Amino acid sequence: MSQRRYEMTDFEWSIIQPLLPNKPRGVPRADDRKVLNGIYWRLRTGSPWADIPERYGPSTTCYNRFVRWQKLGVWDRIFEAITAAYDGDLQMIDSSSIRVHQHGANAKKGPQAAAGDQPDARCMGRSRGGLTTKIHALVDAEGRPVALKLTPGQAHDGKSAADMLDGLGEDQILLADRAYDSNALRQTMDKRGAWACIKPMPGRKDPPAFSPFLYRYRNHVERFFNRLKHYRAIATRFEKLADNYLALVKLAAIRIWLRSYESVS
Repeated sequence: MSQRRYEMTDFEWSIIQPLLPNKPRGVPRADDRKVLNGIYWRLRTGSPWADIPERYGPSTTCYNRFVRWQKLGVWDRIFEAITAAYDGDLQMIDSSSIRVHQHGANAKKGPQAAAGDQPDARCMGRSRGGLTTKIHALVDAEGRPVALKLTPGQAHDGKSAADMLDGLGEDQILLADRAYDSNALRQTMDKRGAWACIKPMPGRKDPPAFSPFLYRYRNHVERFFNRLKHYRAIATRFEKLADNYLALVKLAAIRIWLRSYESVS
């Protein structure tokens, strides 16, 4: 049978299959490849979970498997395993705001968030585009994601990046736009032996060293977001829970990684 649109190739499945949980004892679970193809179909089309075609099994099985494995950290572990081979010499960071669909906006805030004790754990916030979620991505020199996180849409890029840069060290270079221009971030990179090639804000009295030549490569992170938004369930956020939405982002990122391998094989 010919490869159906949006389904995993044999190569993609050969990489993902060994990283999935071992089958439990007792009643055999539904075929993993078929269920994962159903999850990817929904991720690519942005359709409701209930509209997953019958050829992938019951839609409830696809949804329940996705949520259960998200809670068990399966998608996180697959993402970490596949991204472990990233090219670390040159990395780029940026963010992209995603509009929250009205279906996703119906989720209730947690009691602490509602009381103002902590930020809204749904990672939704008001910005110029209305209710939005911001995806932050650190990518390597090939435009493949190394780290991903979510924040509410109004979050400041530079402040949100602090916990994403722990992997940068000796002789590595970070590229970023003006939103990340701060002395604190540059000093942190200096202490680690890395260099922050960040476009300085206009009117800076003490403009730091900056390479326009290297900065041209920052478009790789923008290309990553363009590829990511081919997945309609990412381009518009339908998920009510931030953990589920981030899991979908990582599933799309996993496929971007695997297809980069296939393109050079």
